[in-house]
Amino acid sequence: MSRKYLTIKNAKKVFKSKGISGKPTNTVAVDNISLDIFKGETLALVGESGSGKTTLGKGILNIETLTSGSIYVEGKEKSILEMSKKEQQEVYSKMQIIFQDPYSSLNPRLSALDIVMEPLFKENKEEAKKKALDILEFVGISNEDALKLSNTFSGGQRQRIGIARAVVTRPDFILCDEPTSALDASTQAQVINLLKDLQKEFNLTYLFISHNLGVVEYIADRIAVMYSEKIVGILDRKDATTEKIGILMAGGKLND
Repeated sequence: MSRKYLTIKNAKKVFKSKGISGKPTNTVAVDNISLDIFKGETLALVGESGSGKTTLGKGILNIETLTSGSIYVEGKEKSILEMSKKEQQEVYSKMQIIFQDPYSSLNPRLSALDIVMEPLFKENKEEAKKKALDILEFVGISNEDALKLSNTFSGGQRQRIGIARAVVTRPDFILCDEPTSALDASTQAQVINLLKDLQKEFNLTYLFISHNLGVVEYIADRIAVMYSEKIVGILDRKDATTEKIGILMAGGKLND
């Protein structure tokens, strides 16, 4: 295994709200999780709905601010959460997300080209356009189709556009938040193969959140299983079976 890209230590997320009585209520969504993600790997994170997997993923990217814990990137001594805003921006500029729903995550009033160019707003417009067209072509969207509005594409094509948007900045790390769950089986396979091709081409590191065990067993190098807001097991792909993963997802324990 290559060097560590991310090290997560004692991550915790508590949502505070008021119950019907008006009394404060604390809901633990992520409970004291420690985890390593290695450079160039796909770590799958699986669990039943409500187990906390998406909250953990968003906590890593600071979309949801963790209540406590530390996140270290590429061996740095300072946790991302302790860095200055400028330092954080530099770190997070190397991280992207692919969203679950390709219909709601793209602006229907923009063309595919405009959507993929958006993250390159600081670059020269012609250079940004070339980069966007190149990555769109890589994911299967032709230069001609790149000028069409996003709402004219199928779900699979929209997800390809979302993937292109995530990859165009050449990140190191991508959070894939159930990126195939809204797609049919044949389109899922195409998108998964595309993600594998992109990972090989650009040496990407993935945290792949899913509940589809068939997809996970195909794409993942390792599989972390969540149950009741905790990591209850991590399996290498060669040791992972649907049965073993299912036992852990249900809160059971594997026999030694």
